[in-house]
Amino acid sequence: MLKKILLGLAVVIVALCGFIATRPSTYSVQRSATFKAPPDIAFALVNDFHQWGGWLPWGALDPSQKTTFEGAPMGVGARYGWSGNDEVGEGRMLIEESKPNELVRIQLEFIRPFASTSRTTFTFKPAAEGVQVTWEMSGEDDFMGKAFCLVVDRDAMLGKDFDKGLAAMKTLAEAEAGKRAEAAKLAAEKAAAPVEAPPAAEGGQAVAAPTP
Repeated sequence: MLKKILLGLAVVIVALCGFIATRPSTYSVQRSATFKAPPDIAFALVNDFHQWGGWLPWGALDPSQKTTFEGAPMGVGARYGWSGNDEVGEGRMLIEESKPNELVRIQLEFIRPFASTSRTTFTFKPAAEGVQVTWEMSGEDDFMGKAFCLVVDRDAMLGKDFDKGLAAMKTLAEAEAGKRAEAAKLAAEKAAAPVEAPPAAEGGQAVAAPTP
């Protein structure tokens, strides 16, 4: 009886391994949101790693995590690293490609709790209301990655965080757009304001404005 159970278990394991091996070896998760803001404002929030703390969805999981900034201050060559508790793990990012107001492509490397490498891409497209921002993560799965996705819906898991991050980015971008619009309005009002005439001198003669 024991031999039959072990044989049956072996058949199941072999069949499961065969099924896992047939699963897709690549993956892609993406979400989009539209901001009422110019493309350059949204682009700046991604192209500069120093700005990520304001919208990155995983930051609150470990407020005491350590972060590092190396390489270029922003754009191609900029590097960002983090190390925290088990929820955020450890990893690093490198901006590999940056097209102003159009695209930021990043190499993303996880060190723990599991080692993997993927590519993260942000694209910015003009929209009727301002700009559409798309956040995508793509990569390749090894056998363990394929097995993991049998029990975890990666699209739902990461997609939820992407939506949260985009919502936070939207708030920041639209707030900055509002400040910019208000500053432009004040400048226009100042430029359109009538020039006050110089006060009249005694006898009805106007006092000439002093020469600079």
